[in-house]
Amino acid sequence: MISPLTYLKHVREEFAHIVWPTNRTAVAHTLVVLFIAAAIALLVSLLDYVLNLSVSRIAGG
Repeated sequence: MISPLTYLKHVREEFAHIVWPTNRTAVAHTLVVLFIAAAIALLVSLLDYVLNLSVSRIAGG
């Protein structure tokens, strides 16, 4: 079993290997994620609307 202090030392060493994205890359990726999320939300809303109309016509409402 490894001691907590040794574990934290290893974690600190691993953090030195991380390559963090630049601000420009982070913003670009964030915008892509937001665009995809908005597109999926729009698609689901449209599908919900169409199915709601279909069920309403079938049920006679």
